[in-house]
Amino acid sequence: FDPRHYLGTHCHGFPKTGPHRLRFLLESVKDLRETLKKKGSTLVVREGKPEDVVRDLITQLGTVSAVVFHEEVREIL
Repeated sequence: FDPRHYLGTHCHGFPKTGPHRLRFLLESVKDLRETLKKKGSTLVVREGKPEDVVRDLITQLGTVSAVVFHEEVREIL
């Protein structure tokens, strides 16, 4: 979870992540973790800037052969 997504960012006068969206996101992550657990896997969840968190995870894990990510699509007006 990138804290920059929850600190006063606004789009068209509305918070980027309001309480309803945050609740949906938390419930979705919880459900995904439970689904993965039933399949013998897990989900790593961290809070922080992705550029810091991913670097720290790679260092912690030691051997990482690939890192995959997606970038949020931004609307151009």
